[in-house]
Amino acid sequence: MLVHPQFDPVAVAVGPLAIHWYGLMYLLAFLQFWWLGKLRISRGAAPGWRVEALDDLLFYGVLGVILGGRLGQILFYEPGYYLAHPLEILAVWKGGMSFHGGFLGVLVAMAFIARKYQRSWLDVTDFIAPLVPLGLAGGRIGNFINGELWGRIADPSLPWAMVFPRVDLLPRHPSQLYQAAGEGVLLFLLLWFYSATPRGRGAVSGLFLIGYGSLRFLAEFFRAPDAGIFGLSYVVSMGQWLSLPMIAVGTMLLHRSRQHS
Repeated sequence: MLVHPQFDPVAVAVGPLAIHWYGLMYLLAFLQFWWLGKLRISRGAAPGWRVEALDDLLFYGVLGVILGGRLGQILFYEPGYYLAHPLEILAVWKGGMSFHGGFLGVLVAMAFIARKYQRSWLDVTDFIAPLVPLGLAGGRIGNFINGELWGRIADPSLPWAMVFPRVDLLPRHPSQLYQAAGEGVLLFLLLWFYSATPRGRGAVSGLFLIGYGSLRFLAEFFRAPDAGIFGLSYVVSMGQWLSLPMIAVGTMLLHRSRQHS
C-alpha cells in the first residue's frame, strides 16, 4: 500500500509570511483561467469576446469562488464547526472550500458581468465553462497535499490504495486524485473540444453541469462522505444531493439549446 507523503502545507515561508500550497493551487487555477480564455478568444472559439473582458471575468470570478466557496463550506458541510469556531471562517488558507458554494458564487458574479457587457447570462457561462475544470483539478491536488477529503476504505490489494496517517492506518481511496482526473482533466477535454465548434446558447453550460454533476456523483462513492446539513449518509452524500440539481438543469439547458439551434 502507498502512504500519503504528509506534505508540509506551507510551500514557502519568509519570516512571518507563509505561502500555502492550497493557496498556490488557487493562484494557478486563476492564471490558467485567464490564459485559456485568451487562447479561446485568439482562436475565434468565443465570438464577440475580447481579451480586455477577461480582467473583469477573472476579478468577479475570484470573488465568487472565494466568497461563495467559503460560505458553501460553512452552510452545506460544517455549520456546527464554524459556529463553534467563528474565527476559522477567515482561515481560507487551511482549506475548506465547497465547489457547489463557489459555483453559486460564480453564477452571481457572472450575472454582474452579463449586465456590464449587455450580454446574455448564458453567453457568459458558455464562455467560461471550458476554462473552469483545470482549476478544479488544481484545487483537488491542493486537497491531496493537505491530506484532506480522503477517500473511503479500500481493498488492501488495490495497487494505489493509500494510508493517510493523520486519519488512521487503514487503506483508503485517494479520492482527491480521482476527482482531479475526472472533474478536472476529463471534463476539461470534453468541454474544450465540444466548445471548439459553434453550439446553441446554453449548450456548453449544460454539458458542464451534466459532466461535473455526474462525475462528482460517481466520485462520492469513493470519497468519505461529509456530514453536511442532512447528517452523515453512506447512501446519498451531501455532494451527491447537491449534484443532482446540476444534472437536471444541465439536461434542460442542453435540450433547450438543441431546440433553438
